[in-house]
Amino acid sequence: MTDLILGTRGSELALAQTVLTTAALQAADPALTVHRRIIKTAGDLRPDLRLADFSKGASPVVDKGIFTKELENALLAGTIHAAVHSLKDVPTLLDPGFKISAVLPRAPIEDILISKTPGGLDALPPGSTVATSSVRRVRLLLHLRPDLKTVEIRGNVPTRLRKAAEDPAIDAIILARAGLHRLGLEHAELTDYATALYQTILDPEHFLPAASQGAVALETWQETPALAALLAALNHAETFTRITAERRFLELLQAGCQTPVGVHTWVTSGYLNLKALVFPDHGGPPLAAETSSPVEDPIAAAQTLFENLRPSAQ
Repeated sequence: MTDLILGTRGSELALAQTVLTTAALQAADPALTVHRRIIKTAGDLRPDLRLADFSKGASPVVDKGIFTKELENALLAGTIHAAVHSLKDVPTLLDPGFKISAVLPRAPIEDILISKTPGGLDALPPGSTVATSSVRRVRLLLHLRPDLKTVEIRGNVPTRLRKAAEDPAIDAIILARAGLHRLGLEHAELTDYATALYQTILDPEHFLPAASQGAVALETWQETPALAALLAALNHAETFTRITAERRFLELLQAGCQTPVGVHTWVTSGYLNLKALVFPDHGGPPLAAETSSPVEDPIAAAQTLFENLRPSAQ
């Protein structure tokens, strides 16, 4: 291939991820010319809606790609060769012909609490209000701090940071560390606002991240051998192993992007380690599981993790 067209959303984070992808592609093939096409998704066009509102209407399921469907339509039309995604936004099950062909090296996987007072989650005053659009984060917050209140928040990373600083009804927000990292905003203190904001990394052992959090993926449709070879050259093997296990675990749960599931994976000495926390849809204590399996078989590791689920002792 001499030319490649990447499809991407237009947010600052999506564009930053596309810059990283372009650099990786050109490192794999210095003669390659990479073009970018910005595509607005349903989630971008309706920032006023809560994520749950997208489930209203004909389909009761949110996990139908509100941040990915229009990019997949462009793949089908042949107007782009590959779509660049934050993988945690990609539905667990892809339609026939679509494929996650490669992932970049994974960014930090943790969540970050961004608050108007320092000290992290334990230091938030009783009854504080934390804003997040993630049901996983809501359930984890209330599991660890039942006294807290939560509210919905939408918008890109800079918009959420501004709301956190300017809205007196919000005491803190939670964002993915990866997004702040890729935008150059990962600092102990953010002072470019009327109210200073303090960042605290949440321990993934206790505040488990979303499946695939921090991973940038390239999705294709019926890729050609030349495209497959190019993407294979930039695929990061360890990240691909981890996200394969995490996404398979979601599939076994019949879970999607909006299901309250936390999954933490890491690789040590040839073993893939997995930890999960699954919250029932209608409330109640979570299920938990841990396992360690040979790194060569992430699908089997996910199966073992699923079979090990038991009521949490916490």
